[in-house]
Amino acid sequence: MSTATAPVRSLRAGTVLADLIPASRARDIALVVGGAALTGLAAQISVPVPGSPVPVSGQTFAALLVGTALGARRGFLALALYAVAGMAGVPWFAQATSGYGMPSFGYILGMLLASTVVGALARRGADRSVLRTAGAMALGSAIIYAVGVPYLALATGMTFGQAVAAGLTPFLIGDALKAALAMGALPAAWKLVGRKG
Repeated sequence: MSTATAPVRSLRAGTVLADLIPASRARDIALVVGGAALTGLAAQISVPVPGSPVPVSGQTFAALLVGTALGARRGFLALALYAVAGMAGVPWFAQATSGYGMPSFGYILGMLLASTVVGALARRGADRSVLRTAGAMALGSAIIYAVGVPYLALATGMTFGQAVAAGLTPFLIGDALKAALAMGALPAAWKLVGRKG
């Protein structure tokens, strides 16, 4: 009887995908380190944007996915580990860079905040339907830009308008594609888990 009710309990509100793995300190450490590593790997999928010091990369998608799948606390810790290790010299920021002096570092700070927010939203079920996932991804992306674009302007001496043109506008189509991937993947993962339960 208890085996039949465990999956149902694990799918209740307040649960994120990572909570479906049996709880332990080792699990949480592995999830945090894995989330940081996934973000670092995704950052290497990077394409320079002409006229912008900010490349198109997979790190924003990974950061939002990590936050959503792990929840706010573990998502924050994973992105904090990613940021701190990168500042300490691990070359896993976009284009195999590291440090905090680059103009795109504000986006990494934005990802830290965004992963926390989308993780909190996922605990409220924002990753269980296509429309709610779209809303969470849009909000997460907006947070990344809200930190990254002003930082870009300050770091480069650009006007705010120039920073928007160089650090926001060229990325909107890619962000829409990343959101579409998440809109398909996250609700599908919950459906699959529900069927297995």
